[in-house]
Amino acid sequence: MAQKSIRTTPPLLLTIFTLSLLTSPSFSLSYTYTYNSLDVSSSIRSTLNVFSIQQQEQQVTLSKNKKHAIAKPYNSSSTVLSLKIHPRMSLHAHHHQQHQQDTDYNTLTKLRLARDSARVDSLITRAELAIRGVSRSDLKPVEKYISPMDLEAPVSSGTSLGSGEYFSRVGVGSPSKDFFMVIDTGSDISWLQCEPCSDCYQQTDPIFSPTSSSTYSPLTCNTHECSTLEVSACRNSACLYQVSYGDGSYTVGNFVTETVSFGTSGRVPKVAIGCGHDNEGLFVGAAGLLGLGGGPLSLPSQIKATSFSYCLVDRDSSKSSSLEFNSVKPADSVTAPLLKNSRVNTFYYVALSGFSVGGQQISIPPSLFNMDESGSGGVIVDSGTAVTRLPTQAYNSLRNAFTRLTQHLTSASAVALFDTCYDFSSMSSVKVPTVALHFSGGQTLDLPAKNYLIPVDSSGTYCFAFAETTSSMSIIGNVQQQGIRVHYDLARSQVAFSANNC
Repeated sequence: MAQKSIRTTPPLLLTIFTLSLLTSPSFSLSYTYTYNSLDVSSSIRSTLNVFSIQQQEQQVTLSKNKKHAIAKPYNSSSTVLSLKIHPRMSLHAHHHQQHQQDTDYNTLTKLRLARDSARVDSLITRAELAIRGVSRSDLKPVEKYISPMDLEAPVSSGTSLGSGEYFSRVGVGSPSKDFFMVIDTGSDISWLQCEPCSDCYQQTDPIFSPTSSSTYSPLTCNTHECSTLEVSACRNSACLYQVSYGDGSYTVGNFVTETVSFGTSGRVPKVAIGCGHDNEGLFVGAAGLLGLGGGPLSLPSQIKATSFSYCLVDRDSSKSSSLEFNSVKPADSVTAPLLKNSRVNTFYYVALSGFSVGGQQISIPPSLFNMDESGSGGVIVDSGTAVTRLPTQAYNSLRNAFTRLTQHLTSASAVALFDTCYDFSSMSSVKVPTVALHFSGGQTLDLPAKNYLIPVDSSGTYCFAFAETTSSMSIIGNVQQQGIRVHYDLARSQVAFSANNC
């Protein structure tokens, strides 16, 4: 599959002298603040185009109807594998036409944020249980987990456009058939819906049929892959898996090995994946999920990738970018140490030291971002969480620094988890203070304005896209990652951020 590079114009950076503090008649202290330009008109046009069914259906059709070329064998971890990444809005509107025709962007935003909060709660709970040494299988008998009769569909409405915001088109089986699958750095198990279905949700592609593939092979209960599962069981010597997610969605089925193809760049045999026969919840549109976490059953671990990277385009866009394995780190990257948590091997922890607003570093104790000896705290980078979460003290310092430099802007009422919002309805563009992340080692990542001020409706209301959490663990979400290639160097334990490299 051909890879297309999407490049965006760097944000306009302005330097403005805005504040003079008079501490005495004979002494003054001046600060230099930096500002970005936010293109309000363009952003609002994107929100109005979100429900353009015809445009989005055309994007899906183009992606699905391309001829499938045979991928070459994957010989070593030095082979570069590449897949395209699509934002959710470019794929699924045609599944929701009758549900979405009266839905506005504000409603969509609130649904997204509700899903996001559920995911954050799930990630935090998973980390806390692991730190306390509690396994999911300790919470409930395994039989209760994997018996379809004992599982009830929790939140199964398809009108919320599903969980997971970004997808890749992945080939599965021999001969290979392509499927849209959610990419998720916060989980390890890759899976897709399989026939026969005891309960399957609606997806864009035909459901995978194991009988149509010559490389489909069920795993037995005594295999290493089966024993590595967090929740598993046996049925007639076959290994069964179960995975549940923060929004109440879950998948249950056979744990198997299959050949996975990465467009025309390569194919990998005997990858352990879940073949889900009972799948419930908010996955509507996708065939399944691609687990990109750091655990032993994740896709990067199984194919022995030395690195992987992705670039996430604006999630209201119909454009695509790429997911790459074993590619070279971009030369212009901002780098940070990638940290290990011995209790939670799935998550990618990064050494964050602080923030700056308007070009001036704000006062936040670095200890708020540290991981302690028990594994609590720390900062993870997650492709599936939308809004960056910070401990209350850190969030308050960041927000207060931002609001001090935006007192000239018209404020708006809070929206869902956002407590800092603005009315830009009368503006075509607006100058806002810069926001940057600082990493241990001294490097700084400057964010474009659209990565921290986002529209919550189509009439000009924008909110500061950070939120607080009562947990000690922080999460860098995908809103802040948009338009930035995030490169995970697994061999060197380093994460790199490269702007405008989609």
